Amino acid sequence: LRHRHYDVHGILNGLDFEMWDPATDHRLPHHYDVDNLERRIQNRIALQQAANLPVRDDIPLLAMVTRLDWQKGLDITGHAIDLLLKGYAGEAQFIVLGTGEQRYEDMFAGFARQYPQKMTAYLSYNAGFAPLLYAGSDMFLMPSLFEPCGLGQLIAMRYGSVPVVRATGGLVDTVRDEITGITFPNYSADDFWAALQRAIYIFNVDRLLWRKIQR
Repeated sequence: LRHRHYDVHGILNGLDFEMWDPATDHRLPHHYDVDNLERRIQNRIALQQAANLPVRDDIPLLAMVTRLDWQKGLDITGHAIDLLLKGYAGEAQFIVLGTGEQRYEDMFAGFARQYPQKMTAYLSYNAGFAPLLYAGSDMFLMPSLFEPCGLGQLIAMRYGSVPVVRATGGLVDTVRDEITGITFPNYSADDFWAALQRAIYIFNVDRLLWRKIQR
């Protein structure tokens, strides 16, 4: 395999674009498409209301939908989320949906208690609620240690939520830095935090580039 590695290719995951379509998804309260991205704001409002967060459109709303497992990068996530919620990159909101290892559930539950006006943690499995996180968030986080391909980043791009991912496996195969998302190379909390800062800076300062990445 090493000798013939040029002949070996991975096959990426795919999506059923008819089922995963923000223009028709019955699980969303408001529909939109790539030509009407301004309509996404209504899903953002619905998400903030459902999560009991202040309804604001002037700060970034970040989301994770994930299995709470070490493979998914949770070991480097806590530090970055703590800095985010402390406001070191400016004001922001964060919502996580997932279940898994107790230590990670406890970590997110602790953040939610500490920052109730900035974060909500849904520590359960809820496939019906997940589409609203994709449709209502500005950024979707996948700091995986390894990822053979991943579906979360594909759904996020389909729904206009900019993925912030570690450049590994299928994530680097599908997300192009500052073209379709934001990537970072090394598995470290510092690199993840730097990527979040870069994404938030573009969101706050260069809305034309942000819209281009979304599209």
